[in-house]
Amino acid sequence: MMKAAIRYEYCTPDLLEIARAPLPGLGDDEILVKVKATTVNRTDCGVLTGKPWAIRLFIGLFEPVRPVTGTDFAGIVVDKGKNVDQFEIGDHAYGFFDEGLSSHAEYVAVSTKKAVLKKPENVTFEQAAASLEGAHYAFYFLKDLKLNAGDRILINGGTGAIGNATLQFLKHFKVRVTVTCETEFVEVLKSQGAERVIDYQKEDFTTINEQFDYVFDAVGKSTFKKCKPLLKSKGIYISSELGENWQNPIFALLSPFMAGKKVKFALPYSIKRSMKFIHELVLNGEFVPLIDRRYRFEDIEKAYYYVLSGQKKGNVIITFD
Repeated sequence: MMKAAIRYEYCTPDLLEIARAPLPGLGDDEILVKVKATTVNRTDCGVLTGKPWAIRLFIGLFEPVRPVTGTDFAGIVVDKGKNVDQFEIGDHAYGFFDEGLSSHAEYVAVSTKKAVLKKPENVTFEQAAASLEGAHYAFYFLKDLKLNAGDRILINGGTGAIGNATLQFLKHFKVRVTVTCETEFVEVLKSQGAERVIDYQKEDFTTINEQFDYVFDAVGKSTFKKCKPLLKSKGIYISSELGENWQNPIFALLSPFMAGKKVKFALPYSIKRSMKFIHELVLNGEFVPLIDRRYRFEDIEKAYYYVLSGQKKGNVIITFD
């Protein structure tokens, strides 16, 4: 038996119950992992609550397909199926699946056909778990951009999991980055490679007299209209959110027919592809995820409420004794 965070209907965090559950069954292509660290992230909040409604197309229209929550993990392989040859018992592994892995539990069974790799030795279990969800989306928001060394990009929200991963990825591409954040993180983001940091508690980034090749709203709190003056004549606006009335994907569809400034909206698909990129940067020490808070598994309700509050900086970690 094991402890797991369980709910059978879409709900708020107070209705998520920590209960005893059987160990997951092990398929021929699966590994059984003792979870050492996982996160509560924005995707988890969608999987828990079923909001926005579009997420239910992937996780269960009327009720969740997976009663146990959780989308990522880092831990130790304790058993494996007969067809598994890329992992051995005792290996350290980490992985992510945005439709749910049931990883908010002491043990998780994961197919080796999914995005799961051996954990890099140069990071902790907590850092490994924190390097997945936000970084996955950051990869896809950047993937189709024709980035060149010296290009200028403004990131709104440099302390979110997506925005902070984006900042570090852009350093890899030698792009010049201006980023917004709150006062206490100004020096942190400078140390991570930001050329300029705008303290949004003191200055509205949309009023600065500069122009960029790209503006990426990594927290979805601005709009194409507000950011248009910040873009060069052929600049591109990107947002991590659909926007009110889903205008961002609509603008992206119309962009090929628009002259000048355009909108791109990413559709993440292959987690294996993004994780390969993330893995290489982690191995090279080029990406170290920002960690905000740590909660014991028994306090997972508090972790969910904190993430839902919109105050999260980087990643929120769940640890197991």
